[in-house]
Amino acid sequence: MKHRGRHRRRRRGMALRAVLTGTGLALTAAATLISASQATVTGNPGALTPLTAQADTAPLRLQESLVPARTLDRLAGSMGRPVGVDAVLRDADRAMRVGSACDSEERATLPLTPTATRSYCWDRADTADTSWRPASVTTSGDADEDGVWGTHRVVLTGWSHSATEGSGAGHGLARVAFADFDDPARPVYRWVLLVVPENGGSDYRGLDSGISGMVWYDNKLLVSAGRAGTEALYVYDLDRIQRTTVDEPAIGRVPHGWSAAGYRYVMPAIGSYRFHDGRCGASGPPCPGPLSLDRGTSPDSLVAGEQTPASGERRTRLWRYAFSNAPARDGLLATDSTGRADAAEVYRTRARGIRGVLSYHRPGTDMSSWYIGTQPKSANDRGGLWRQDIRGAAAARCGSDSSHHCWTDPADSAGSLSYWQETGEVWSLSDRMLFAVPLARLEESLD
Repeated sequence: MKHRGRHRRRRRGMALRAVLTGTGLALTAAATLISASQATVTGNPGALTPLTAQADTAPLRLQESLVPARTLDRLAGSMGRPVGVDAVLRDADRAMRVGSACDSEERATLPLTPTATRSYCWDRADTADTSWRPASVTTSGDADEDGVWGTHRVVLTGWSHSATEGSGAGHGLARVAFADFDDPARPVYRWVLLVVPENGGSDYRGLDSGISGMVWYDNKLLVSAGRAGTEALYVYDLDRIQRTTVDEPAIGRVPHGWSAAGYRYVMPAIGSYRFHDGRCGASGPPCPGPLSLDRGTSPDSLVAGEQTPASGERRTRLWRYAFSNAPARDGLLATDSTGRADAAEVYRTRARGIRGVLSYHRPGTDMSSWYIGTQPKSANDRGGLWRQDIRGAAAARCGSDSSHHCWTDPADSAGSLSYWQETGEVWSLSDRMLFAVPLARLEESLD
């Protein structure tokens, strides 16, 4: 287990909410001065619009609900002592293929501009089942600023099983690949199934929800998942991974032990955050989609983007929550005495169909650049990757027609973004590939 004290060094004294509130009105005024002509360029989402009115920020309030410790302890008492990330990595049973060993169809899903400096594809046993799709990525670079967890460099990717394709035990479930990148030329991984405790810890069920975002922070994994307005942020503890004891199709307690549809490991949720005002959607709060971590704010913050279709007229919102500084709340959001977490910053963007969001706070300034990965509007296009702030937007150009559709292909489910501060790389994924692009190269490609 990683020593918790080392995480304290990244806490900074100034409160995020005070910084952002103080600049909110000035940002709003500045945004109104941006030329509207930017948005007339095909696909250009233009400048971000800061939202500071209570009517815009109040619907984003979350209510924290933590699973009682006695429930988790009861589950562990029945299943056996929990294990951590190290145990899962030591038991890796899948090998990733380095980009040059991937087939042409897989490599064709990589970005055109900027080109990836590192790329990988999955074990063929996993890519053969197209009902499972990758949706999100986070790394030990998110978990700790030194880039390692314990002694390991780790990449986690969240996958969802289609609720409409296939059948059987995997139908509609969610799983995470724990990949050991200590040797980047030969990464290996192991699957862990996401579950939810039931009946006071005497049983568990699979997380029957599609994953849209994931952030590993301290020893917690925050996952945005849900279906049809039930989206929430689920919280998992990386020190509370449990081994199953029976290899059966069932999920949960079985007559002779514990099963998880053939998975060797499960990770039970230890809590969740749901919107205080109820179900998300067109008439309620925005449904959370992609997530990422921003260490440039004080304290560190969780960044979120709204799920909207690529077509349509609804404007998309981007926002962030502050992480807690309390020693006993590692990896949890900052809340008030009633367990409510308020958004610390909110923007509106003209971009739609967002599948990846990343906020990079520029050192020495109070301004963030927001990188937005968007879904293509048609099956013949690639996705786009835009950098936005309150002054405007920019993206890479590619192709003879100077198109901005330069990102992954296709981008209907994948596109998550994660910044590894220690290496300066942005990690992302297509439907077929996992890859990294240096942030400096991404900036150089912007037009």
